[in-house]
Amino acid sequence: MRNAAALVTAAALITGAHAIGKVTRAGRYLYNDDGTRFYIKGIAYQEQGIVVQSAGNDFGEPSSFTDPLSLDNACTRDLPFLKELTVNTLRVYSVDSSLNHDSCMKTFSDAGIYTIIDLALPLNGSIDRIVPSWSTNILNQYIKTIDAFSKYDNVLAFNVGNEVVVNNGTAVAPFVKAAARDVKAYLESKKSNALVGYAAINGAATFRDPLANYLTCDPDGKGSGATAIDLYGLNDYEWCGDSSFQAAYAGTTGDFAGYNVPAYFSEFGCITPGPRLWTEPTALFSSDMSPVWSGGIAFSYFPASSVQGQFGMVNISSDGKTVTTSDDYDKLKDNYSKVTATPNTPSQSAAGSSTYPSCPTANDTFVASTTLPPTPNPAACNCLLSTLSCRFTPSTANYSAVVGSLLDTACSLLGEKGGSCVDIGGNGQTGVYGRLSACDPTIKLSYIMSKYYEANNRNGQACSFGGNGTVNPLAPTTASAADTAASSCVANPSATFVPTAAASSGAGGASATGGGATAGKNGAMTIMSGNALVGMAGMGIITVVSAFWTLA
Repeated sequence: MRNAAALVTAAALITGAHAIGKVTRAGRYLYNDDGTRFYIKGIAYQEQGIVVQSAGNDFGEPSSFTDPLSLDNACTRDLPFLKELTVNTLRVYSVDSSLNHDSCMKTFSDAGIYTIIDLALPLNGSIDRIVPSWSTNILNQYIKTIDAFSKYDNVLAFNVGNEVVVNNGTAVAPFVKAAARDVKAYLESKKSNALVGYAAINGAATFRDPLANYLTCDPDGKGSGATAIDLYGLNDYEWCGDSSFQAAYAGTTGDFAGYNVPAYFSEFGCITPGPRLWTEPTALFSSDMSPVWSGGIAFSYFPASSVQGQFGMVNISSDGKTVTTSDDYDKLKDNYSKVTATPNTPSQSAAGSSTYPSCPTANDTFVASTTLPPTPNPAACNCLLSTLSCRFTPSTANYSAVVGSLLDTACSLLGEKGGSCVDIGGNGQTGVYGRLSACDPTIKLSYIMSKYYEANNRNGQACSFGGNGTVNPLAPTTASAADTAASSCVANPSATFVPTAAASSGAGGASATGGGATAGKNGAMTIMSGNALVGMAGMGIITVVSAFWTLA
């Protein structure tokens, strides 16, 4: 075991900072400035947040996080330990775009360390697995994070999701692909070189492999990469003990032999009980795997717990000043240090250009439609809000906690009046999306409240919703006029376009359960982002399987 005092001398030697090289993609590989292959040799870098175990939290996802790239002293404290591990990449699962990251990002850039930034946030800032939506609140949150980090030279990639799509839940995939499309377009509009990534859960090849292909295909069959991710990550825990390439990785590597974009292990490290020997790098960076994989991220630098056990390389003292390393740290350091010469084939000139095949055909195990949700349009949604006769005006500051239940109530009441919530829903299996499916949950709620208010001849009580609704005196005076105004605002609900940074608004919001383990492996301080709020959490009245909400 080592502590911080033992590395004071090492820290002093980390000088002579220089601009970090640019990593570029050619075909299915990554390359350094000098044309040599670049391999991600990384570690997950985020303290785990508060995890509330419940029947609805199968993934053990936390309700809070600490942004590790905003803690200047902690980054300086950890740098010598990261240098001893010889890592060149950190994966960070949740960041707060409102904080300053200059010091940490410069510290790591000067040390030659890149970052992979996940754009999602726990609880309410990601694409929900059960009731998915690609909506203005999530897009705006993603854009704010991109804007906060695009000025740094050591951002390798932005992940649009982590373990969002799982077995028996593949209808959510179109929402992830739509997010990749819009984030990619936004990055290109900013002339950013950052890659667009996704980190997938490992599992049965019957859904894992079609998902990987789906995320890099062209729905139009024209070879375009506009909707494709640039970097595929697989959270892979197949190697345990002193295993071997043939025993642990040969099958998965064979499955990805023909893959069309750079791929890496976005997490690796044994999660079954017993000592973690960390012998994976001997295979991961070898010629057995280099034709397919471009490295990996060891999980995790900070302590993390799950139903499988406790993991982590270091422990931090209660005053945050001292680092004590573990046996895991020493074993990973020993094995990472053996990775001194990585295969350098193919050459950059021989890597070829990127290709994007047609999308896989949907089947019983992979049901995702190739028709994607539209680009969220804040201007259209805000225009619509101005026309609504009954608006959500929460009676509590913690309004994110009531949006889901109020949507349940409003849809149920509207259904009793013969109305429908179809306009706010979306179905990733059929590829049918309501005209307001990309608006944030508060606007969707105001819309359904208004429909119910109109169905009750504008009776004031029909807009109350327990004191959470207010009649809008500036709304059109008749229901037909309101419908005309709404149609004018949302004139092209299926449009796709290059997003722009939106002005801050009081309404944020996203999904209730988070987008998979993105929320499951992040830190522990900020409980709720001001950029997002819970959306349609408890739509128990609505058919969850189809995610398409119609009430008879």
